[in-house]
Amino acid sequence: MAQHYVSLLFLFFAFTFTCSVAKMVPAVFVFGDSLADVGNNNYLTLSIAKANFPHNGVDFPGKKPTGRFSNGRNAADFLAEKLGLPTSPPYLSLKFASNKSNAFLGGVSFASGGAGILDGTDRLFRQAISLSNQVEYYATVYATLVEQLGSVEAQKYFSKSLYAIVIGSNDILGFFKAGSDVHLKNTPQELVDSMTLMMTGYLKRLYNLGARKFVVVGIPAIGCCPSQRNQNKTGACNEESNYWCNKYNEGAKSLLQAMKTEFKDINYAFFDSYNVLLNFIQKPANYGFIEVKAACCGLGNLNAVVPCIPISHYCPKRTDHVFWDLYHPTEAAAKIFIDTIFDGSQQYVSPVNVRQLVAL
Repeated sequence: MAQHYVSLLFLFFAFTFTCSVAKMVPAVFVFGDSLADVGNNNYLTLSIAKANFPHNGVDFPGKKPTGRFSNGRNAADFLAEKLGLPTSPPYLSLKFASNKSNAFLGGVSFASGGAGILDGTDRLFRQAISLSNQVEYYATVYATLVEQLGSVEAQKYFSKSLYAIVIGSNDILGFFKAGSDVHLKNTPQELVDSMTLMMTGYLKRLYNLGARKFVVVGIPAIGCCPSQRNQNKTGACNEESNYWCNKYNEGAKSLLQAMKTEFKDINYAFFDSYNVLLNFIQKPANYGFIEVKAACCGLGNLNAVVPCIPISHYCPKRTDHVFWDLYHPTEAAAKIFIDTIFDGSQQYVSPVNVRQLVAL
């Protein structure tokens, strides 16, 4: 009898703990590009930025491709897991659901492979959900939930929810892509200034639609991804594109500080993915990596001449690699990114990390 009582007590505390973890935030709304896409692009018939085919998903539960640009789970999955929530489902999978309100309650992902901060960027991949459209899609979700929950409860719900934004890499990649004519229309400084200005507008729009807790991921050192290295005969990083990634990140940090001054009730965590990625590359053994230049999946020099498609080869041990394909991190690298976002020091995530952010 005593043993039965102890078992029941253990189950009660386990259930209580699970519920408390799940209540860290009521929902996560994700905006971004292929680094966070969990399947939206599967629904875009014209997009060439898709990952719903092998060898993507080789390490995902069920070993099947899901539309994630990864061998397994991506940053959006790991963030949700840390918060005790299921991964926010792709918006396009819910758009025509009969019971949208319940479908939206745990959060939604609007992230789309190929998307950029600037509207023109998505056209590089023929079709993507631009950030402007992602924010408008969120506005429809906002209206649905206000109607369902009532205005007062809805505002409480939105103010406690997390708004994760992972975007900007494609704007820089498009500018420095071999054969691109984007640089004929703008200088790199004009590009970065436009990105910062547009991001400010989108964040304010989200604020007006209830958002109060933001997780903004800076642009990583994309000049070191296999596709950029492959453009150099030496296989070195493209330092010019890295420089402008860093310049944008400086602008993003400044705009967040300015928003905090203007709107006292917002809080945010800015993640310096740029320097975390450089750490992987410069001190790989500290993170369990061996290969920092070549993609795991692809063909040709650095596995970066042919992308990760069914005829490509992929490495037998994905945890050794920083990069899965031409541009995207492996599941192992994505997990370390999120571990750092969640519990990292101010050196990499500031002014607070996500664990601290959700407690505010």
